[in-house]
Amino acid sequence: MNKRSITKKQVCDLLIRYGVISLGCVIYAMGVALFLDANDLASGGVTGISITINFLLEKFTALKNNTGTIILIINVPLFVLGAIFFGKKFLISTLYSTGLSSLLIWLFEFLFTKFYHLPIVENTLLAGLIGGALFGFGLGLIFRMGSSTGGTDVIIKILRKKFRYVRTGVISLTIDAGIVLASAFVYQNIELTCYTVISIIVFSATFDCVLYGGNSAKLIYIISSGEHANEIANRILQELDVGATFVYGEGAYTGDEKRILMVAIKNFLYPKLRDVVRAVDPKAFVIVSSAKEIYGEGYKDHFDDDV
Repeated sequence: MNKRSITKKQVCDLLIRYGVISLGCVIYAMGVALFLDANDLASGGVTGISITINFLLEKFTALKNNTGTIILIINVPLFVLGAIFFGKKFLISTLYSTGLSSLLIWLFEFLFTKFYHLPIVENTLLAGLIGGALFGFGLGLIFRMGSSTGGTDVIIKILRKKFRYVRTGVISLTIDAGIVLASAFVYQNIELTCYTVISIIVFSATFDCVLYGGNSAKLIYIISSGEHANEIANRILQELDVGATFVYGEGAYTGDEKRILMVAIKNFLYPKLRDVVRAVDPKAFVIVSSAKEIYGEGYKDHFDDDV
């Protein structure tokens, strides 16, 4: 019975994981095909390299290839690197993500070219903003599930493993900046390069928000008198269903013993906690700080991979 339930949970987890990866691929492909590629915005990563190569092919050979196909070709050696550093599980999910996103890029370009027209947004700035946001949101979902779309994502994950104190978005932004500078020489269009830079900044901000947003919370210290401290703690436990810890201290001026309530709480619950403190002890001294990553029950697992 236990084995059966474990198997069901594993299947359910796998379906959820690949469901989120698939959704990420759809959003990512829309951003690339309908906004970035359609407006010659190189973006970053292998996607940006592929868009630039596609531009050169069309300019010098009159042969416009599909960006998704070029992405697949460039990714082959990078898949090998991914398999070496991250193993079979990462390789399978990355192959799936890359194959699906490349197919979707081709499909979106084909359908919109045949039945509508590209670009669907003529304003380059708007295309850069929307494309960057969709690109970042989709890729953030894929990364959260422990996968990638291949390309420079593999390089980013390798560097993240080496330099764990640097955020993924910062590494991505640095690599993308180099790719954009290279694309500036190809396009020889300063205005287009500026729009591309804006797109990458939007991508990086959205990507980090999706990747780390769910792990961030507030760390709150509540200093109150004994009776009030107990009541605040009980109401937090019962009404917010959040854990709390008492830390014992001493007032430097009065020498009185203090009970400090330490609470880690999700951002959306913070206003309710303020209501509780205000109702119980309006004179309480409250210190609020941000906690970017929290490990433990209700948050990230200690054995989760760094992203």
